[in-house]
Amino acid sequence: MENFGGEIALRLLLLSLFIVCSVWGAELHFDLYKKESSNPSHTLLVIGGVHGDEPGGYFAASFLVKYYDIKKGALWVVPNLNFDSIIRFRRGIYGDMNRKFASIKKSDPDYTIVNDIKKIILNEQVDLILNLHDGRGYYREKWENTIFNPFAWGQACIIDQEEIDGCKFGDLNKIAQKVNSALNNKKLKKNHHAFHIKNTKTKFKDEQMKLSLTYFAITHNKPALAIETSKNINDLATKIYYQLNAIEEFMKILEIEFEREFELSIETINNLLKNDLDYIVINDNIVLPLKNIKKSIRFFPLTERKISFICDDPLVTVVERGKNYVIYRGYKKLTALYPQYFKSGCEKRGMEFVIDGKKEYVQIPSVVKVKKNFKVLASDDIRVNVIGFSKKGVLNENNIEIEKKECQDRYSIDSFHKMYRVEFYKDKSFCGSVIVYFD
Repeated sequence: MENFGGEIALRLLLLSLFIVCSVWGAELHFDLYKKESSNPSHTLLVIGGVHGDEPGGYFAASFLVKYYDIKKGALWVVPNLNFDSIIRFRRGIYGDMNRKFASIKKSDPDYTIVNDIKKIILNEQVDLILNLHDGRGYYREKWENTIFNPFAWGQACIIDQEEIDGCKFGDLNKIAQKVNSALNNKKLKKNHHAFHIKNTKTKFKDEQMKLSLTYFAITHNKPALAIETSKNINDLATKIYYQLNAIEEFMKILEIEFEREFELSIETINNLLKNDLDYIVINDNIVLPLKNIKKSIRFFPLTERKISFICDDPLVTVVERGKNYVIYRGYKKLTALYPQYFKSGCEKRGMEFVIDGKKEYVQIPSVVKVKKNFKVLASDDIRVNVIGFSKKGVLNENNIEIEKKECQDRYSIDSFHKMYRVEFYKDKSFCGSVIVYFD
């Protein structure tokens, strides 16, 4: 038997130490994660998701949150700046957020988000800002065709001007050259993926860019660049690969030392995207493994209409949709929860189980592995409900040995019919649940 309760609790506790800002705005607000070492150096602020239809940027930022450990200096990450637009996979559902940094009306739904990120950008600890994007085509200084040309944005480091006078890391052109050289010499998967520098010369030539996040930063003496991977690269893992390689080069320039938990390759990134889906803990008494989760879960027990949750994937969120709730990871809808409401008042932190013949104390919430059978040993005042198991005349499934073959596939929470909910009630109050995973 394997009890994942302690592991889940530890991972989520560590995550909570990194989350500094998570506030509800018009619907969803961004999160700021601070990864700081005790060894001082410089601070890099990375922002993903200003445009919701540019997943290379915000998924790369989420990888920084999940898999990078900072050994020297500091890395601040906002992976989900325009979260409302991310889950809808639209550039900006309230208009282009990246054109609201010169001025914004209080009536604009983006008002709080834009002003809050401005405060972070202007924080005296921040030394350099990267804004992550996916841009159309492949930037080239001279016209080649409709994809490779000066009007394209993809595969480029974007600068608003060559340098900021009297500012550390203010030589934007030189920094971009150094990053591009490192990428182009060793990191390209195809020759036409080469990175170039696009200088928008914003002050003199680009009225629209005067409204952008990076121009706001540099006009306040904060070095800022954008990294644009190409929208013409269809593979998300490849775009994340280029974004992360570029970010690592910037960290080297800022003398930020780091470790990551994976090999930086397209194959590994793709595997993590597909297979490393996290647990989500809802209302502190329900855990759902998100990998292979079914498209909907019915009769989902709740004690109140507001859902609180924790997940160590920063692109996972829960959104109320009518009478139901939807769990997203970025723009991908993972599952819909159809709630059934119960009274609150029962706070059980754990329950005795017998798993494959061995007695174990199981935390609520947690996931436990079972090879053959399990049995709950609850007190007499607790009603046990194993969703998918039924026995004629039995209303309380406490102290009943249950095997996988006795559980109906249609009630599993996963598409492979291995995971089932075990719920606990006291009178009419919901106490919490455990997921049994038949391995």
